[in-house]
Amino acid sequence: MQSFFTITDEALLYLKKKDKKLGVAIDKIGVIQRAVNPDLFSALIRSIVGQQISTKAQTTVWNRITNALGEVTPQNIHHVDRDQLKSFGLSYRKVDYIKDFGTKVYLKQFDLEALINMSDEEVCKELSSLKGIGNWTAEMLMLFSMQRENILSFGDLAIIRGMCKLYGHKEMPKERFEKYRKRYTPYGSVASLYLWKISHEDYS
Repeated sequence: MQSFFTITDEALLYLKKKDKKLGVAIDKIGVIQRAVNPDLFSALIRSIVGQQISTKAQTTVWNRITNALGEVTPQNIHHVDRDQLKSFGLSYRKVDYIKDFGTKVYLKQFDLEALINMSDEEVCKELSSLKGIGNWTAEMLMLFSMQRENILSFGDLAIIRGMCKLYGHKEMPKERFEKYRKRYTPYGSVASLYLWKISHEDYS
C-alpha cells in the first residue's frame, strides 16, 4: 500500500498565518499527496539515482532497476554486477556510489537504522561520510523516507525556483533563504512540498 507524506491541518494553518503569499498558493493548490518510502535503504538508493537529473529521468532509471532486481535490498545491490547497473542508465560514478553504500550496509559496516534516533544535523553528518552522499541526498531521505517535519533544502534547485517565483526574486542568496527557512520552521517539509509544486506552475 502506497504511503504519502503526512500534511497536518496544524502545519497548513501555521504556514498560512506566517506567510500570506504561501498561504494563497496553498489554497490554490489544495491538498498535496507526495509518495514516501519508509524503507531507508531503497529510498537512499533512489535518492542517489536522482542526483542532478529530472524526476522523470529518475523514475525511468528506477523502474529499470526494480524491474531487473525486484526488491532493492543490500544483498541485491552488493551482488549485482557493475556493468548491469550501468546498463540501467546510471553513470559510472553513481554505480560506484550505489555499490559502495550497498556493500557497507550488507556487511554491516554502516548502521542505517541508527539514523532514526539522530537529529537532522546528525543524519546529514553521518550520511555525508559515505561516498557520493551530501546534504541534498541526506535531506531527501529525511523528507521522503523518514518524514522529518522541518526539511528545506538550499541545494534543491526546484525549491529555490519556487521561492523566487512566489516572492518575485531573481535570485535566492543563502541569507535570504535562511529568512524564509526561519519563517517556515517547524514545518519546512510541508513548505518544501508546496514550493516544488509552485516551481512548475504559474503563480505570477
